[in-house]
Amino acid sequence: MAMTVGDFIVERLHAWGVRRIFGYPGDGINGVFGAMNRAPGKIEFIQARHEEMAAFMACAYAKFSGELGVCIATSGPGASHLLTGLYDARLDHQPVLALVGQQARTAIGAHYQQELDLQSMFKDVAGAYVQTAMVPAQVRHMVDRGIRTAIAGRTVTALIFPNDLQDLPYEDPPRKHGSVFSGIGYSRPKVLPYDKDLQAAADVLNAGQKVAILIGAGALNAADEVVAVAEKLGAGVAKALLGKAALPDDIPWVTGTVGLLGTQASSEMMDGCDTLLMVGSGFPYAEFLPKEGQARGVQIDIKADMLSIRYPMEVNLVGDAAETLKALLPLLQHKADRSWRQTIERSVAESWTVIENRAMAKASPVNPQRVTWELSPRLPDRAIVTSDSGSCANWFGRDIKIRRGMMASLSGGLASMGAAVPYAIAAKFAHPGRPVIALVGDGAMQMNNMAELITVMKYKHLWPNRTWIVCVFNNEDLNQVTWEQRVMEGDPKFVASQQIPNVPYHKFGELIGFKGLYVDDPARMGEAWDEALAHDGPVVLEVKTDPEVPPLPPHIGFQQARNFASMLLKGDQREGGILVDTARQVLSSILPRSD
Repeated sequence: MAMTVGDFIVERLHAWGVRRIFGYPGDGINGVFGAMNRAPGKIEFIQARHEEMAAFMACAYAKFSGELGVCIATSGPGASHLLTGLYDARLDHQPVLALVGQQARTAIGAHYQQELDLQSMFKDVAGAYVQTAMVPAQVRHMVDRGIRTAIAGRTVTALIFPNDLQDLPYEDPPRKHGSVFSGIGYSRPKVLPYDKDLQAAADVLNAGQKVAILIGAGALNAADEVVAVAEKLGAGVAKALLGKAALPDDIPWVTGTVGLLGTQASSEMMDGCDTLLMVGSGFPYAEFLPKEGQARGVQIDIKADMLSIRYPMEVNLVGDAAETLKALLPLLQHKADRSWRQTIERSVAESWTVIENRAMAKASPVNPQRVTWELSPRLPDRAIVTSDSGSCANWFGRDIKIRRGMMASLSGGLASMGAAVPYAIAAKFAHPGRPVIALVGDGAMQMNNMAELITVMKYKHLWPNRTWIVCVFNNEDLNQVTWEQRVMEGDPKFVASQQIPNVPYHKFGELIGFKGLYVDDPARMGEAWDEALAHDGPVVLEVKTDPEVPPLPPHIGFQQARNFASMLLKGDQREGGILVDTARQVLSSILPRSD
């Protein structure tokens, strides 16, 4: 049987090192699926419940494996469903390739069933390279360029294949004018700034007396280099959410996460520094960085378009984080005065005390902060933790103490609900021997994550380590937005938009084969985590959490406090049930301390 275009696509993907594709079938892409079926052992197909989830999985697979993530969908709705997950990859700078079916070439432009203008639709999310194949000889260079562009640019690309083309005999491009001949292969270059620019950066950092370092996902493979630079400069290190796993939290000068979901220690360090070194981070909230003019700045990023867009940096270095820090290190002077470092370490110790006190405060029934606080010391070595967006991301960001060797991620730039479970599934395929824990709010579970529990059951037999836990924070509330309404807008909770149904998630899990656990007593929280982690198989751990525990930022401004007070005066439906401590926590955040 002659090799079809579909067969060639599978062969070429395999030659590029692709071994796993996430997706959902449909007649618009049947030619490629048939080819995968004819090539057993070459590319494993992972069937998600929904194309959006498949794209999230491809993004997470790229994050956790360091390889190209690939997703596949049919024409029309299958293609459009991919978009949210692909935007997650684009905004978090992950290399993802989307393979998409299209209606027959003869039908294009005829308002045919499931015919969408896919090239226009994908032009934004996959603008670096999106093309439609029209003849067999075109497919070779499309696959090669689509993959190379995605990997080299750490971005999203999309290839569109009309369904009739997929079944045609494959033809190499003819040797004549108008043909192109491409090849496979890409080696990531060593990217370093010039010596004079490194020296300029060192001059700024050496002149600083109070250096703060902020790291993001770009520093995930530069832990040793960050530590060495921080030690020489006597600096503290804060972490953007995507860089949470870049440094362990047991280092006394690591201040934890920064921003709305950050810690008191990170906020105080940014408020007090005179020099800022930013490494591999696109942290978006400028109000949590030093005030303009307060600090001199140096930034390192592999992507030039991410430089000096959050804070006006004096020196901007395009380069790989680890290599650039390594080259910068000999130029840095060891700071003998450690008073700034000592201030940071005191602040970090105090911050952890505040976090623990908040986690152990009484709530009705369970304080959501306690869920992650109790998990943190119980996390197995080399665990992978994923989080959804919403209030659970606050507890993930603040309460989980990452140790060296662990991995963690969430939807960062897009901050999409519904990513935690597909992320956790992809983490298992990237590292089947490692334990995986997903932290999810009940809103995201109802939105799309419950269905993906079926995917876990479909593939759990492939994982040598069976520990896969999803912890659901059940508070019957879209909690992050509720608190944003209260504190940012000064409005009471809008019940029609915020209240969601109470669903027995642990029982749903049991119904499809999970071990189900339910906690509504805070004294049982640690015991429940022990039981979940000891179980040899997937677990749904449902915790009935208190929606009136505020996801407080490290410091609340006067206007936010006024808005909160205004909300109380207007009358919130849950006002009578709001924790007595809530108002105290909000208002005390802006009052001067007695010490």
